[in-house]
Amino acid sequence: MLIRYWMNKPVITVEKNDSMQRAAALMKENHIRLLPVVDKGKLCGIVSDRDLKRASASDATSLDVHELLYLISKIKVVDIMTRDVVTVNQNWTVEEAADLMLGRKISGAPVVDDGGQLCGVITQTDLFKATLYITGLKKRGFHLAFVLEDTPGSIMEIVNVIREFGGRMASILSTYERAPTGYRNVYLRFYDVSRDRIDDMLKILKNKAKLRYMVDHRENRRTLFDNQ
Repeated sequence: MLIRYWMNKPVITVEKNDSMQRAAALMKENHIRLLPVVDKGKLCGIVSDRDLKRASASDATSLDVHELLYLISKIKVVDIMTRDVVTVNQNWTVEEAADLMLGRKISGAPVVDDGGQLCGVITQTDLFKATLYITGLKKRGFHLAFVLEDTPGSIMEIVNVIREFGGRMASILSTYERAPTGYRNVYLRFYDVSRDRIDDMLKILKNKAKLRYMVDHRENRRTLFDNQ
């Protein structure tokens, strides 16, 4: 899933010589917490709602309302912005963006094209949305987790059982992390299986894999199999 399909666009920006007051107003009007800063159309920094709060916090207790409004109208964005801007390319995947943002401990980043031109903004919220859709959670079906021997066709064998009960796959994810040697953890999301047939389906699946848990997202029911 490429960033270009999940980023916010068109980009809302602020000029480096604009006031802190204007930056705050833009964030409030557009319900955003991150503003790329430009100088003659070129990206030169970034300012967040945290930067705005930090810039006025030290004086807020000693100033009255009118003095505070005057202060933020005089402080320029260039004085409070982050100059070392971390950007991501629009053709990166959302996973790559998440890895970078986690590593740099940032909540969002400007998105640029191959020519370095600003074309969007990606934030943690956008990554959360992408995760919801890539996992199929919005289908409000079932989420089944199990440990499976790492052999060719083993996942398909499980999938075929679910399909025999009328199930349709929303997503299939697997990882070797925290799995025994020679096995993998698998996470299936599926829907359209009648809830009065789920127990029969699970009886078959228990003979093919070690089930961990199942979540019925429509009914908000959770079943743990670790002790079985």
